[in-house]
Amino acid sequence: MNITANLFDAHSIVGDLGLVGILAIIFAETGLLIGLAFPGDSLLFIAGIAASSAGAEILGGASLDPLAIFIGAPVTAIIGSQFGHFLGNRYGRKLFDRPNGRFFTQERVAQTERWLTKYGIGKALILARFIPFVRTLINPTVGIIGYPARKFLLWNAIGAVIWTQLILGAGFILGNKISGSIDKYLLPIVGLIVLVSVLPVALELLREWRTKRHLS
Repeated sequence: MNITANLFDAHSIVGDLGLVGILAIIFAETGLLIGLAFPGDSLLFIAGIAASSAGAEILGGASLDPLAIFIGAPVTAIIGSQFGHFLGNRYGRKLFDRPNGRFFTQERVAQTERWLTKYGIGKALILARFIPFVRTLINPTVGIIGYPARKFLLWNAIGAVIWTQLILGAGFILGNKISGSIDKYLLPIVGLIVLVSVLPVALELLREWRTKRHLS
């Protein structure tokens, strides 16, 4: 394991840190507020490529055991989110009582709470898996409002399995279909994944802006 890996670059995490590093990032992104800074969707996608039959060839030597990543990713995402719920339940609103930073902002907290109110616990937890920053903040938020841990576990598990298996699966299928280096395609593909993942938040903000403009 290369401890000099770039923790903000999905390719570097997969290539330098391997399975342990990937699972650690997934846990941090779903269970700790510092996880706001880490890649999520792009990390899973590249991990899926690394688990494919041509993973090592495509990613310059980076490869993963398919069984380990397809089982380890959802389990870690479940544990991470459950821990985030525990922190929210244990420490309450003071968990969010901090100044705005590069990744953490009070506006993001407010957006997450609006997301939760709009969709309800179950649907919100599943959809939030695909939204950067929301999937990190929603777990402690649900804990803060006192939602029972056992009921949270059900929706947590469903969302974790859908999220990890869909994105890992997309990378895995692509890796099995393409031979040779895909470096020139990798950045646009990852960029597209990030764009799609933030689209729901962008649309929600646009709706709110139009509503406020109409009311004013």
